[in-house]
Amino acid sequence: MFRPMQTRDIPTVCQIEQESFTTPWTEGAFHNELTNNHFAHYVVMEVGGAVAGYGGMWLILEEAHVTNVAVRAPFRGQGLGERLMTELMHKAALLGAHRMTLEVRQTNAVAQSLYEKIGFAAVGVRRGYYTDNNEDAVIMWAELPRSQRSSQA
Repeated sequence: MFRPMQTRDIPTVCQIEQESFTTPWTEGAFHNELTNNHFAHYVVMEVGGAVAGYGGMWLILEEAHVTNVAVRAPFRGQGLGERLMTELMHKAALLGAHRMTLEVRQTNAVAQSLYEKIGFAAVGVRRGYYTDNNEDAVIMWAELPRSQRSSQA
């Protein structure tokens, strides 16, 4: 089940951040996204009543930029990351986006493979993008299906 992220979800989301990333976002960063950033759209994915993952994006005009996506460690390897990304793509299209972009660590072959499976293609590299180790990021883009787009788009 997917639902909009709420401020009460932030502590759990931060736990998932800690499990998933070497430079996790803070509670303050998520609070700012949910309360002050009018471009931000975040969802949580629940499995059996527990938050199993979350994803977020910024929607600016006709483009969606994925900010974070993570699945809690015990729930990995079950296809939930793909379902989460598919939900973000669907939501972006319904909100009028035509394209979606993201950055992924150059060494994260598992994530890159997932993104390619759902329609993303690598189009470039951001040198030294990750501040923890100066790793490059692969820039990926996907066209969102027209059938999912809002009738206003």
